[in-house]
Amino acid sequence: MEQRRRSNTIYLLLFFFLAFTSRTTTSASCRRRTVKHLSTTLPSSTPLESRITSKVIVISIVSGILTGLVSALVLAFLVRCIVTYMKQTPILKGPVVFSSKLTPKSLQGALGNNIQLLNSDPNGKYYKVVLDDGLVVAVKTLGLPDSTGSSKSVKRRLQKELELLAMLRHKNLLSLRAYVRESHEFSLVYDYMPNGSLEDVMNKVRAKELELGWEVRLRVAVGIVQGLQYLHFSCDHQTLHYNLKPTNVMLDSEFEPRLADCGLAKILPTSHTSVSCYSAPESSQSNRYTDKSDIFSFGMILGVLLTGRDPTQPFCVDGASGGSLGQWLKHLEQSGEAREVLDKSLLGEEVEEDEMLMALRITIICLSDFPADRPSSDELVHMLTQLHSF
Repeated sequence: MEQRRRSNTIYLLLFFFLAFTSRTTTSASCRRRTVKHLSTTLPSSTPLESRITSKVIVISIVSGILTGLVSALVLAFLVRCIVTYMKQTPILKGPVVFSSKLTPKSLQGALGNNIQLLNSDPNGKYYKVVLDDGLVVAVKTLGLPDSTGSSKSVKRRLQKELELLAMLRHKNLLSLRAYVRESHEFSLVYDYMPNGSLEDVMNKVRAKELELGWEVRLRVAVGIVQGLQYLHFSCDHQTLHYNLKPTNVMLDSEFEPRLADCGLAKILPTSHTSVSCYSAPESSQSNRYTDKSDIFSFGMILGVLLTGRDPTQPFCVDGASGGSLGQWLKHLEQSGEAREVLDKSLLGEEVEEDEMLMALRITIICLSDFPADRPSSDELVHMLTQLHSF
């Protein structure tokens, strides 16, 4: 029984195999006959027609490739334009506030009222503003020339740089608290400093309306250079001041210095920047500015603190008038008359005089004509703090 089932299975498999083979053979035979029939009925193409057909195919392929490339380039350009437009900093309207103590509403309402002019310089005017809640702030108006005031690119660049400056935080920096954009003007809001600027204080000292001892003056110098150290080495992106001078050094109620307008001169239109006696030689001659240019400006401020003299006035060097404060200091120090440069109101105890003469040598190094010869702000912090314990 089992053997019979196996035989039947074999016969069945053999039957299917023969049927499949016969079908395949018949199909192949039909295809051969069909091909042979077609080959006998279709006319053969000439060599000229073959060449024309090949050229048409090649031209079609090349045209398709070129069209695809041009379309891809146009699409990429449009996408890039859209992405660039979307990434642009929007020009904000109204007050932009960076401090929790201020509100846009109180700030906007106070700018037109309760303002008092403090001082002005080529870069703008400083006002004392009292807000509705009694908070006192200092506002600097930054006017833009008509040629650039209406330019969106200028406003956008200024706005972006101001937001970066608002991120700077140090005890010796006057941080930007808010700003307000007008059609041709930016109003920058800072903390109010009751003692005004170092320029104001030194004018009072020269007029004998105020006495400022060496310890306070040295503390001011150390605070300034600590602010520079932060800008040059400690903040996320190195920032240069570009316009360090006594009018940009504000003093709080304890005569602790705060550097104002850090980096502002860089983003101002060129018509707003001016060369002063505090400018380094390389910045005034070749428009080249580095961190060592800030050090030259600091050296001038330290010279003012030591001598009490106004550096805008001419100094007599080798019997000729018209020299600078730096030239005058170097001349008297080399001739052994260094003591003659010190502010007479500072002369007293012998220890303080030694400190001041050491500070004078540091001043002269900072005022070197070559930037490489000047110390860094990092080195200056160590030098000045060694003169007195802080």
